[in-house]
Amino acid sequence: MTQRVLTGITTTGTPHLGNYVGAIRPAIAASREPGVESFFFLADYHALIKCDDPDRIERSRLEIAACWLAAGLDPERVTFYRQSDIPEITELNWLLTCVTAKGQMNRAHAYKASTDANAAAGEDLDAGVTMGLFCYPILMAADILMFNAHRVPVGRDQIQHIEMARDVAQRFNHLFGRGRELFVLPEANIDDEVATLPGLDGRKMSKSYDNTVPLFEGGAKGLREAVARIVTDSRLPGEPKDPDSTALTALFDAFATADERHAFRADLQAGLAWGEAKQRLVHQIETQLSPLRARYAELMAHPDHIEAILQAGAAKARAVARPALASLRDAVGLRPMRAVNIGSAKATAAKAAAHLPSFKQYREGDGRFYFKLQAADGQLLLQSEGFDEGRAAGAWVKRLKTEGAAALVDAPASRPAEVSAEQLAQALADLVAAQD
Repeated sequence: MTQRVLTGITTTGTPHLGNYVGAIRPAIAASREPGVESFFFLADYHALIKCDDPDRIERSRLEIAACWLAAGLDPERVTFYRQSDIPEITELNWLLTCVTAKGQMNRAHAYKASTDANAAAGEDLDAGVTMGLFCYPILMAADILMFNAHRVPVGRDQIQHIEMARDVAQRFNHLFGRGRELFVLPEANIDDEVATLPGLDGRKMSKSYDNTVPLFEGGAKGLREAVARIVTDSRLPGEPKDPDSTALTALFDAFATADERHAFRADLQAGLAWGEAKQRLVHQIETQLSPLRARYAELMAHPDHIEAILQAGAAKARAVARPALASLRDAVGLRPMRAVNIGSAKATAAKAAAHLPSFKQYREGDGRFYFKLQAADGQLLLQSEGFDEGRAAGAWVKRLKTEGAAALVDAPASRPAEVSAEQLAQALADLVAAQD
């Protein structure tokens, strides 16, 4: 079964090693797996929650897009887009807002951190808290659920947001699904070998703390200067060091093999000088990033090329989002007005059914069961693979009739080359509408 993987980075600053290790690198690796359909986005609406500097947001969008592409993201293989280019996401955000309990948002980490800080300062608990910050997890849920992502690569500090997205999806399914699974329940995809990357001061590496190590900006010199500022203790060369007492070890681990990690820790315990340890860390990181830096510089010099890639990605994303949102709008009752003559309702329904596409189930000479979707004029729109049991074929027919184009992601069936994706999606949407 095809699995969808989705992740994004907020566009509020220059990308750093934490972004690369926690999101970019694992997401790109996942996109190369067989049977994976990947969605990657620039979370520029999320950026507005944290930043009110338009120039900074504009620059950050360019830098982060260039980082993804320089790190090996293949826009032909994946769907790469800006969040703000997909209006369906913001509409879904509202649909989800209407079913999400305020109490659940009260427990969100970002909101609690703000209220705790206000309480400690003797301020009103909600001082400085915008509705963007308060509802941040709902927009994140919309990002994920819009494309029914199965896996979301995130750092451990983001696990709560994935759990909230699952809760919101389950409630929406319960309220409006009528037995259908309108939303897939996403799973957090965590790299167990790499925890949240620490910054220069040992806290989580974050633009908010100004403790980051830049990914490409500043080149090799910028990397050396940042690593030189990493906080260590006062132990002298030759004195044993505790590998777990410094951010150096976690940073080294993120770019090393198991054997290299073991050797680095052993050398620290044997008295390796902090200065030499920092040089080894720079070398370890530079070995992997140097080949990517030249590509990054080339991309930054041609923003029009990046813009074209993002526009193409938005078109791909909206081809998925539009029919999915149409199905969700129908599920909550936002449907076209239809005038019905009560006296001739049955006749009208029969006439309409005659112009609808229809599914046919049958058994071939090989003993396997099949289904196909045909237009009213008999044109073949969709042909299934063979099933060992008739009820398996019937279950897929039922799912396609109720979920429409959203079910095509997993369906063991294909459309003929002469049938467009839009034509097939419309045929299924007509069948879904006919169920109501």
